[in-house]
Amino acid sequence: MSSSICFTGLAISLVGFMAIVAPPVEGARAFFVFGDSLVDNGNNNYLATTARADSPPYGIDYPTHRPTGRFSNGFNIPDLISQKLGAESALPYLSPQFTGEKLLVGANFASAGIGILNDTGIQFANIIRIYPQLEFFRQYQQRVAALIGEEKAQQLVNKALVLITLGGNDFVNNYFFTPITARRLQSTNGQCAEEPQRAAAIFNPLLIQMIRSLNQELGSDIFIAANAVQMQNNFIDNPRAFGFVTAKIACCGQGPYNGVGICNPTSNLCPNREVYAFWDPFHPTERANKIIVSTIFTGSDEYMTPMNLSTIMQLDSMT
Repeated sequence: MSSSICFTGLAISLVGFMAIVAPPVEGARAFFVFGDSLVDNGNNNYLATTARADSPPYGIDYPTHRPTGRFSNGFNIPDLISQKLGAESALPYLSPQFTGEKLLVGANFASAGIGILNDTGIQFANIIRIYPQLEFFRQYQQRVAALIGEEKAQQLVNKALVLITLGGNDFVNNYFFTPITARRLQSTNGQCAEEPQRAAAIFNPLLIQMIRSLNQELGSDIFIAANAVQMQNNFIDNPRAFGFVTAKIACCGQGPYNGVGICNPTSNLCPNREVYAFWDPFHPTERANKIIVSTIFTGSDEYMTPMNLSTIMQLDSMT
């Protein structure tokens, strides 16, 4: 996914494209997740980094009501995809609990702060950039092979569902990170920042073109793009149509529009997360994530290219 960035006030919302890899398979699938804070479910808890979600009020609406390392008030996008598939959530790869039979569910390699480029997120210190995530994936395959044998391990990997959510930090924490000026920090009527939007308008159509080319080369619709740009713009343009009171103010934060800094125990906190589209200055609420995931599964070609996830999985089951 290229997460092109939109500022709501100073709040950065989910935008861009998710790349979903859905090869044909019968029965249950393993689920692998690569990417950034939109899909990190706790890897950064085990790293010496400032890109963390391990303190309240993160996790306030999670079943345990405690921080989990997810950058959300509750479940994030991978959790909700797993629930739609009737599966348990894949554990963070770095979790000490990620052993034995848990490996067969899949794995989450995502790490908050990373981007496509290796120099993205250097201000966060120790994070798992995309190439180390892929190296962990190779290690994972060795661990699974030791558990169930090489042939079955290869089958598990080949038939897995893969979510790649990547690119937003390249804009917000790299290309447009500096210089920070008083003018750039002005929250003008809660409008989206123009620079990242222009960049997204260039990048995202090229990503769609690449995905179509890859599918044509492979002779099958293996890769799916989710147009999260349009999804989040719908929230912003008409929040009440989705049951939100506002999309201009983050639920947790400080400053204008709760869009300054990060969510922490001293931040302003909205009493009802169900009516906010954005949880913190950078991430959707659990409820907004549910709408996004529902669109991934059943959305029209306005949002899903070349088709939604339910359609492609149904076609897989018929082959």
